[in-house]
Amino acid sequence: MSQPTLLSDVGKVLIDFDFSIAARRLAQHCDHPAETVLTLFDDIKGPYEVGDIDDAEFVRQGMALTRFRGTPQEFEAIWCEIFAQNEPMHATLGALAGKLPMHLLSNTNELHKAYFLREFPIFQHFQNGVYSHTARCAKPGEEIFHKTAAQLDLDPARTFYIDDLAANIATAARLGFRTFHYSFAKHSQLQAELDEWLTTQGIG
Repeated sequence: MSQPTLLSDVGKVLIDFDFSIAARRLAQHCDHPAETVLTLFDDIKGPYEVGDIDDAEFVRQGMALTRFRGTPQEFEAIWCEIFAQNEPMHATLGALAGKLPMHLLSNTNELHKAYFLREFPIFQHFQNGVYSHTARCAKPGEEIFHKTAAQLDLDPARTFYIDDLAANIATAARLGFRTFHYSFAKHSQLQAELDEWLTTQGIG
């Protein structure tokens, strides 16, 4: 029988992100203004996040589309340095360490994944994860939730899932997960509902 498990989205839950930081820095290295430079990625960001193009091809195409004046390493740094850790969530998860498995489920790409796993201590609480670029599918589709349950041996009825997007929460709830629609302003509500759920699962 699967044990109680915490499953969490990444962006706007465990870490915040602000693509305008990247936009301003990209604009300093090309001839496109910060207000519009990110629109140049519209046709490649989706395929990158479901693994249809790899890191090297994304960087190559991104540099070509923006006519980036710099090195691939500089482009990668600008693409990745947009995150900040959610400290209240770090404290919440730290108190749960060792009490139940914790896993990740994220629509993301390899550059971002490698960066946030390396840079932010909050990820030390997680044992495993499923990511759109390796699963080759993305939320809010049901397929990635089915793959996650199978890969991580999850019982949706005993899995508390946290996400900031209503569409993702709707899919998870339809598939039987216990869900919480998160925002930074609702962290105290999350803490209360999580504590209550843990009690029902026999975890003190």
